[in-house]
Amino acid sequence: MAKHVLPDNFAHPRYWPTWLAIGLMRLGAWLPWRLKMAVGRLIGLCAWRFARSRRRITETNLALCFPELSEEERSRLVRETFIANGKGILETATGWCRDPEHLRHRVTFKGEEHMTQALAQGKGALIIGVHFSTLDLGGALHSLFFPADVVYRAHDNPLFERFMTRARRRIFGRAIDRHDLRGVVRRIKEGHAVWYSPDQDFGRDASVFAPFFGVEAATLKLTAKIARMTGAPVMPLIFHRNPGDETYTLEYLPALENFPSGDDIADATRINGLIEDAIRRHPEQYLWLHRRFKTRPRGEASLYSK
Repeated sequence: MAKHVLPDNFAHPRYWPTWLAIGLMRLGAWLPWRLKMAVGRLIGLCAWRFARSRRRITETNLALCFPELSEEERSRLVRETFIANGKGILETATGWCRDPEHLRHRVTFKGEEHMTQALAQGKGALIIGVHFSTLDLGGALHSLFFPADVVYRAHDNPLFERFMTRARRRIFGRAIDRHDLRGVVRRIKEGHAVWYSPDQDFGRDASVFAPFFGVEAATLKLTAKIARMTGAPVMPLIFHRNPGDETYTLEYLPALENFPSGDDIADATRINGLIEDAIRRHPEQYLWLHRRFKTRPRGEASLYSK
């Protein structure tokens, strides 16, 4: 049976909900800031109450990663996570639809000297990002200080994919599909910085198992591979929404030394440790709604069973 392909005619009724979503994002991007955060909070609370499968995934992730918390503390963190990710929808809309310049007064950038020193080597740079709820707004804010390309996962909906890619190309120098390893390597070798977030589960074949919050997690080998193929400095980037929801902080840490080491598991463990440290600063802002521990070592049962 032939694979069903969506039509290219975006006027088709099946795309009307997508057009509505795009329209709402454009509208949300222009709301006054406090109203924007209030709407995001409401979206998050609605998702917390009604998106039961995502809430169960979040509860499982937080139970695995924060066993030291009481049940009441974890329940509160689950709720705060949904609120933060609801605000993230409006922040994403703002990053995609507004000129980043209007946000300059809202951002503090630390560690700029680390990136300046890295780029001065003339080898480009591999930026290690994290899937915080502020991810796309963080990209827009970053563009005020340093140009960069971004590695992304294509969206299944072709209309939303077009909208998302066009928005990211306005923020970043180039949006590179995550399957295009040659494109990533080529851009870095040409002296560009490429933003790459290696903290999701892309399956057994692309990964090694390394601890993440003390739990064995399928962790991409690609980080070390790109660093080895390019010789580029690897730059950890941390970003978060500050208390009060009015401002943001981006911070570069120094380039990783002796990376890659040649040991895939040791390198993956090191990257996971950096990401874990970043998450612990503001754990509610991380994307706990995705199944980070989906792929398990052979013979181990799923951690997300009902």
